[in-house]
Amino acid sequence: MKLGFVSDSLGSLSFENVLDHAARLGLDGVEVNTGGWSTAPHFDLAAMRDSADARRAFGQAFEARGLEIIALNANGNPLHPTDPAQRARLEDTIRIAGEMGITTVCAMSGLPAGNATDRMPNWVVSSWPPETQAILRYQWDDVLLPFWTEIVALAKDCGVERIALELHGNQCVYNVPSLLRLREAVGPSVGANLDPSHLFWMGADPLVAAGTLGDAVHHVHAKDTMLNSPVQANTSLLENGSLMDIPARSWSYITLGFGHGEEWWRKFCYALRMAGYDGWLCIEHEDVLLNSLEGLEKSVALLKGVMPVAGSDYAPQAI
Repeated sequence: MKLGFVSDSLGSLSFENVLDHAARLGLDGVEVNTGGWSTAPHFDLAAMRDSADARRAFGQAFEARGLEIIALNANGNPLHPTDPAQRARLEDTIRIAGEMGITTVCAMSGLPAGNATDRMPNWVVSSWPPETQAILRYQWDDVLLPFWTEIVALAKDCGVERIALELHGNQCVYNVPSLLRLREAVGPSVGANLDPSHLFWMGADPLVAAGTLGDAVHHVHAKDTMLNSPVQANTSLLENGSLMDIPARSWSYITLGFGHGEEWWRKFCYALRMAGYDGWLCIEHEDVLLNSLEGLEKSVALLKGVMPVAGSDYAPQAI
């Protein structure tokens, strides 16, 4: 496996400083945010789309430090009913990745409105009352599947081999069954960006998910979640309070090891290896209480201690 981080983890720093820290920490690469739910402080989407010189200079900055561009990340809602720019951003990101020889693009599945006349995304988390089923049929059959059929075709034309979707709340694809349903419908270029932090707060088990997904794991984000049991006992894990008020929340994103310790992350890395995954672990720092650089450094130290790097060479002796 290789280790890197998502560029927004150090979003307050300059592009050059981000790459310098990656090299200083002995990492292999950086995944770059291109927009959507990010201001993309390190990536000028329009310039990169329109200028081969800009793309060349961007890649050379990585090469000069012995780093790889892990993936481009266009996280957002490309199916937002009133914001078509989000779809265009994903499409541009795929085209740019193709031009640069980057074979993985990270994204969200998207979340449409509840029907053709609605103007707000609608996330169904219950099978009752019965109108929820009409919403799901519209979202999947009329919007999601046609959209991803087109995106998969675009990715193939551009040479992008993997579209890695986060299993994320407020998206049509948010758990293992929904990811596998979409993958079965549109093909194996769509797979999971397996981020344990989201599965934790939705009550799933990332260790089991890794095994179930198998070769459908296209990418991994390393992010942790703290479950605040005293608050959870009153509010459940359905939490809509401010992300900045950690004491008041039933769950919060947190630096690796502060929510689940080294032993858990060791098991996670081994579960990925058992599932056949030997790709990237990309740290995504979103802890509002710790300094970003300090949190990144602590996360790097933890993963370097538990992630397998070299291939297996063990074989029983012929006795």
